Amino acid sequence: MLSSVTVLCCQGIFLVFEGWLAKYKRWIPLSHAVGYKLKLKKENESKRIKYKICSCQHYHLTWHSALQSNTAYFSQPWRAMPKDNQENLDFVKSYQPRNKEVKHLRILLHGPVGAGKSSFINSVESVLKGRVTVRALTDAISGSSFTQNYTTFKIHKDPESFYSFIFNDIMGFEQETDSGVPVEDVKLALRGHVKEGYKFVPGGQLKETDQDYKLSPTLDDRVHVLVSVIPVNSVSLMSDKVVKKMRDIRLSASEMGIPQLAILTKVDEAFSKGKKNIDKVYKNKYLKKMVNQFSMLLGLPPNCIFLVKNYESESNTNDDTDALILSALRQMITFGEDFLDNL
Repeated sequence: MLSSVTVLCCQGIFLVFEGWLAKYKRWIPLSHAVGYKLKLKKENESKRIKYKICSCQHYHLTWHSALQSNTAYFSQPWRAMPKDNQENLDFVKSYQPRNKEVKHLRILLHGPVGAGKSSFINSVESVLKGRVTVRALTDAISGSSFTQNYTTFKIHKDPESFYSFIFNDIMGFEQETDSGVPVEDVKLALRGHVKEGYKFVPGGQLKETDQDYKLSPTLDDRVHVLVSVIPVNSVSLMSDKVVKKMRDIRLSASEMGIPQLAILTKVDEAFSKGKKNIDKVYKNKYLKKMVNQFSMLLGLPPNCIFLVKNYESESNTNDDTDALILSALRQMITFGEDFLDNL
């Protein structure tokens, strides 16, 4: 029994070309292929098996059998979650950096195109406001990065003040060196040299003589926490080139002493019943396997990798989704505060 299949351009009983999936004379845009169910059979076998496409990136489709063991669970969770969200929510809302040189803890999100970086920022704001918000713009159709500029997101605590942590969103990584965010620009951002609003130039690099280069960054300008973001079902699809770029950034952050963690997004796509099993993500054997696999790829310890479901199709927040977001966010803040304490 196949547990997953990856198709490149043309294979088996359907074709992929020019952004479209053709199957049984039915045409589907690749951008809408996720969730689509197929009935396939292996060569020399008569029985058809129902599959569900769970990810689609750069003409690589992956699907899982409805009969596979993705939804098999451990008897006990492999990571403990709080009984309710109030303690984590109170911690996040009351956080203030102890280092007087810093007004806001700066969290930089990086990862491949379509990983869910902007959606995570929106989801954090949704949790804190108790309603779904969409301030960081996202794009579910484009195959290239929708975020083009170095953008800082502050979240309003009340009409006159902000929470004491901020997010920086950047262009996503792509396979080729002349596409996606330049690695050297991300390294400059870690050191605080990139000004707000700078438009990334794929294949280029920000220089000291450019107007968007900050010559003398303060501690407040620097990044205090680096967060890698990747969809959980894309872990096994990551190209060597993208992994190399992300590891390069990680090594530079390590040299600067910047703490790092990761979030694996879209965890609901690992379940046949979707959102109904969000409260069981840390019992799921497949998700544990993906955490371990990503740990091996990037070199992060498994306890620094968190599972997250962003608010993307929902119109209201819910406790189970909030719990995953708050757990990851609290650890980001804790890691960042430890970094600032040790300076």
